[in-house]
Amino acid sequence: MPATIAGDHATVKRLFNRLLPKSWRSTVVTIPVIRLHGTIMAGGGQFRPSLSIASTAGLIEKAFSFDAPAVAISINSPGGSPVQSRLIFKRIRDLAVEKNKKVLVFVEDVAASGGYMIAVAGDEIFADPSSIVGSIGVVSASFGFPELMKKIGVERRVHTAGQNKAVLDPFKPEKKEDVERLKALQLEVHETFIDLVKERRGTKLADDPDLFTGLFWTGKRGLELGLVDALGDMRTVLKTRFGPKTQLRLVSAPRGLFGRFGLFGSNKGFSAPDIAAAAASGIIDAAEERALWTRFGL
Repeated sequence: MPATIAGDHATVKRLFNRLLPKSWRSTVVTIPVIRLHGTIMAGGGQFRPSLSIASTAGLIEKAFSFDAPAVAISINSPGGSPVQSRLIFKRIRDLAVEKNKKVLVFVEDVAASGGYMIAVAGDEIFADPSSIVGSIGVVSASFGFPELMKKIGVERRVHTAGQNKAVLDPFKPEKKEDVERLKALQLEVHETFIDLVKERRGTKLADDPDLFTGLFWTGKRGLELGLVDALGDMRTVLKTRFGPKTQLRLVSAPRGLFGRFGLFGSNKGFSAPDIAAAAASGIIDAAEERALWTRFGL
């Protein structure tokens, strides 16, 4: 059902409910739930779908079309792209203001780095005592292969127009000036992240020198630092706040197994090389994703 039709239906239902005697009115509150689980990056692989504004915008808008006092968001993400994280954050906040709805965020295993950036879109953040939160920092990781190239007798040839087009080439020795340029870039992104957290969490944040150093903590310690508002699980919190009859409605995209992977249902045919390339890309994506999760012991 399109969001506009769903919204019109919700309006009619709400008006009809108001016309009924109080004793006849429905006391059941339905809270839409969005699950934002996974690493955050633009595009995503064929076999490892990820979080991005493109993959989440429809779900977010659908959730805010419900006739409900709040939207609940379950987050389980070790982070990823700062740009995609901020775009998702902004879409949630824009709709929360437009629709005048509260946003309640619930952290599962981890809301770190970009995952925490999305979490601060919540008016309130809840976590399990053993959840991992924080990691307010910026990281760039890669590999260097100059010695390996020498050993196997391979010569790297790079031709550029522009002296800085091949900075941080993994097949060439690292240059001090290139690293300094990268760090300056990271500092700007880090400042944007810090400003966003301060804006959203305000006076709730503890005065702790480690808060913005990239360290991460358990949900229990995160509560003390002001990174989360309370400890608790989604079902208990929502039923306590909106009544025992509260229903949780998961908002999900109608995507089948093959449509999800993009292998069928396309006008373009897939050859054996296409499938092999997609599989190889999926392996690389899985390795990168695994590295992000492993950093938090998960």
